Amino acid sequence: MNTYLLGLISKWASIAAVTVTGIFSSNEIATVQNTNQTKNVVAEVKEVAYDTETVYNDKLPKDIKITKQEGSNGLSYIDSDNNELEVLKKPVNAVVEVGTGDYSEYIGKMTGYGADCAGCSKTGTVSCKTKDGSSWSLIKDGTTYYDDEYGEVRILAAALDKFSCGTIIEVTSSVGTFNAIVLDTGGAMRNAWSNGEIHMDLAFYSESSPGLHDVTSNNVKYRVQRWGF
Repeated sequence: MNTYLLGLISKWASIAAVTVTGIFSSNEIATVQNTNQTKNVVAEVKEVAYDTETVYNDKLPKDIKITKQEGSNGLSYIDSDNNELEVLKKPVNAVVEVGTGDYSEYIGKMTGYGADCAGCSKTGTVSCKTKDGSSWSLIKDGTTYYDDEYGEVRILAAALDKFSCGTIIEVTSSVGTFNAIVLDTGGAMRNAWSNGEIHMDLAFYSESSPGLHDVTSNNVKYRVQRWGF
């Protein structure tokens, strides 16, 4: 073996070797040997805690908090001086939406009405436009509405001065608990609110629809989930 070849082998033997095993174990140790072979760097995999981002929303009642995104921890190689050597998995921050809108809970009266009620439009067209600005007919389009946040919900008439179009309300009464959306109004609802009372009307296809009169109650709990569209 000639002198040149011996020198080449010696040169490559001095280059640092890095051994990494069990990359996703939090107890794993990685040893990094530097080129002068006089000092070793020890690194370990550690969890990196995620942060929580808070988003304030005035369309949510002040007593409601919604987790929009769950957080998850990340993983990084950390040396003995707590310096980050390499990111293995980035943390995903949690996102929490906090309401700053009006208080959400009310107790009041509920009745039912059909699209053909006295004083109603004979086409069943409700007072509010939908989120995309379209008209809605109880006869043609139905008595439920698909909301992009809350899914299929019943249609309510309410005092729009307080409960604006698109308001989502959890209704709890003798007929059960369900979500509804305010898309209509009426004189009885407006008069009740002007007197400091709550009265809402649940939409049905017709005044003769089964169950219409069963919903009548003076002790219904209304819990706003979202103010308006």
